[in-house]
Amino acid sequence: MTASPSSAAPSTTPSTPDRATAKLAISAVLIVKNGEKHLERVLAALGFCSDILVLDSGSTDRTIEIARAHGARVEHQDFLGYGPQKNRAVELARHDWVLVIDDDEVLDAESAAAIAGLDLTDASRCWRVRRRTYVGAREVRWGQWSPDHSLRLFNRTMSRFNQASVHESVRPAGQVSTLPGAIHHYSYADYAEVFARMDVYARAKADSYRARGRRCGPLLLLMRSGWGFLRSYVFKLGFLDGNAGVIVALSLAVDVALGLAIASEPTGAKGMDAPAGDAAGEGRA
Repeated sequence: MTASPSSAAPSTTPSTPDRATAKLAISAVLIVKNGEKHLERVLAALGFCSDILVLDSGSTDRTIEIARAHGARVEHQDFLGYGPQKNRAVELARHDWVLVIDDDEVLDAESAAAIAGLDLTDASRCWRVRRRTYVGAREVRWGQWSPDHSLRLFNRTMSRFNQASVHESVRPAGQVSTLPGAIHHYSYADYAEVFARMDVYARAKADSYRARGRRCGPLLLLMRSGWGFLRSYVFKLGFLDGNAGVIVALSLAVDVALGLAIASEPTGAKGMDAPAGDAAGEGRA
């Protein structure tokens, strides 16, 4: 079955799937650290999966308590980088079909119902879903963050995440189809948090650039930043989002240059830790 995108945008308050829905032989997997803020509704929306795995990397809040209260299995793994960490979670799943969700993402009822109706006989098939990102209660509808489709449902015997430490993605083995509905991504509490999160991702990128011997000077940084802003704010119509459009465009301008700038310095701090949630979109920079 090949699903198609819904023509009507769902409410910004996603519905919870019917708890009476029969459990599917699908493992929902999450990598988490200090994800208590959204975790209850994230897990409540995954009740149609017969296996839920939370791979924790050292939470000190109520993450583990919340996960166990929702019947999830909890395992521990020191953070390895996003690609390796998610592959470890996939390895620990009980089923070969896995649904990957982040701890600040709520799958809506339309997508859950569509998954229940899929023909999963072909292990090479994969499904992606639209991701709707919010800053606070406001959805970002234009600019670099939209449209955003992320591959989330696949069979681990044939498809896996790459080993990227940041901006990881699934390497599909076969046809990729789009589910109706959406994932509601509550990534940032406010505009300040958009920039506060950048440090971790920039240092991860810098490590990757250093490993490849990639360097640049100020002119290239300026060109990358300028093009990043224009791409989001003008060419992807970010100006239609008002203030949010400016912030998203500025964040892209910083994101595309900061990692390279750090890598180009003769010395620099290395290392990273896992933030509470994933960046707003895989591979955007």
